[in-house]
Amino acid sequence: MTSASAQALIDAIKPPTQAFIGGHRADALSAATFTTFNPATGQPLAEIASCGSADVDAAVAAARSAIEDGPWGLASPAERKRLMLRFAAVVEANAHELATIETLESGKPIADTSEIDLPETVNTIRWHAEAADKVNDQLTPSGSGVVSMIVREPIGVVGAVLPWNFPLLMAAWKLGPLLATGNTCVLKPAEQTSMSTVRLAELALEAGIPGGVINVVTGDGPSVGEPIGRHPDIDCVTFTGSTETGRRFLTYAAESNLKRVTLECGGKNPFVVMADAENLDAIADHMCTSIFWNAGQNCSSNSRLIVHESLKDELLGLIQERTGDWAVGDPLDHEVKIGALIEQEHLDKVLGHITAASEDGAQLVRGGKQVLGDSGGLFVEPTIFDSVTPDMRLFQEEVFGPVLAVTTFSNPEEGIDLANQTSYGLAASVFTSNLRTAHLASRRINAGTVTVNCYGEGDASTPFGGFNLSGFSGRDNGLAAHDQYTEQKTIWIDLA
Repeated sequence: MTSASAQALIDAIKPPTQAFIGGHRADALSAATFTTFNPATGQPLAEIASCGSADVDAAVAAARSAIEDGPWGLASPAERKRLMLRFAAVVEANAHELATIETLESGKPIADTSEIDLPETVNTIRWHAEAADKVNDQLTPSGSGVVSMIVREPIGVVGAVLPWNFPLLMAAWKLGPLLATGNTCVLKPAEQTSMSTVRLAELALEAGIPGGVINVVTGDGPSVGEPIGRHPDIDCVTFTGSTETGRRFLTYAAESNLKRVTLECGGKNPFVVMADAENLDAIADHMCTSIFWNAGQNCSSNSRLIVHESLKDELLGLIQERTGDWAVGDPLDHEVKIGALIEQEHLDKVLGHITAASEDGAQLVRGGKQVLGDSGGLFVEPTIFDSVTPDMRLFQEEVFGPVLAVTTFSNPEEGIDLANQTSYGLAASVFTSNLRTAHLASRRINAGTVTVNCYGEGDASTPFGGFNLSGFSGRDNGLAAHDQYTEQKTIWIDLA
């Protein structure tokens, strides 16, 4: 999609600014709204329904009715698969519109939203749809006088609280498995990126998924997120976002109905380059993709380069060369690779981390400043710090921006130890040409996903989630994601 075609779409789009409850657009019951902004220009985009607890109640009631009284609760796995595949096809047919909305709301480059996020969103829905009728219940070997069955049932109404960095893809990561297993849901998009999620729910209805199965309640955390977390008729909350907010959902569950809570939170992920690593050019490419993709606003970004001292100078030089290829600018320009940060508060946070790194004694190698200020947008240039030590804030704290911390080590054990010296444990990458080192490091690094000789997160078939402060109690992607949205029931029948 060219900039001209994107602009034509912008002119044609009617922003979906209301909540979506029971298959219908709905204003907030209070009639309140909030303003959403384009982070690349600083200009207002739309007035969005600012919902509250009464709107959450209405959405939960619609979701409960859809599973207990409506056709969704009676739908067979094969029927759910059929409707989900239609849903994926409708999303694919409207991909340019969705990508444009997402770029406007989030500041992400249109090349990313159209060529990565939307295809992956469609693929995720399709993958889980195909799995819907392929997970069997079990009989146990309990003897000839007994029929003992272990069956899976939908957990019920799921509250899904979404982040702003991958709005549509994270919605798909939740919707795919929860729909495949027969649940209904109430989605709360981040207030910065509401419109694409509302449009996604509308397209689900267009595809034939009954009204009330997918509900979207727009608004802020205290007004919508907390009522979802505390709601007595929500059976499960799945959350992707900051560790601080994740803690709150555990509190909400403990103080309400002990609903199941699954968390995918932050990360401070290591990129460990051993002395025997080969092809430093390719490693530099992986490193730049990891830290600069989506302006570093990615929980699985490898923000700590932990490199053997013998390779540091050469690898850092290659990374600096490639950093020049990561153009910062208008997200609607297909040549731009780094768009805007999401909002002023987050920009200030990233710039604060940069200032703190210098104060702590890290060596600024490249970048470090806000750029394109005349645009009105929130842009930070790619930034690299060398000589970062484990006691520094830049080594320990998640920046969630295009800021790389470089640390050296002298032997493999030290490299692995440095990788584990944070409170997080979401993802890690290890580069080595030694098979034994690859296996040992992968086992010993505390992370939910470890990639070897590449940066990545796996695919729709592989579970994604973390250890420690990066979250627990569930996984996105793979068949493991289905488990968190089902209850296991034992049925014991005495034939005597």
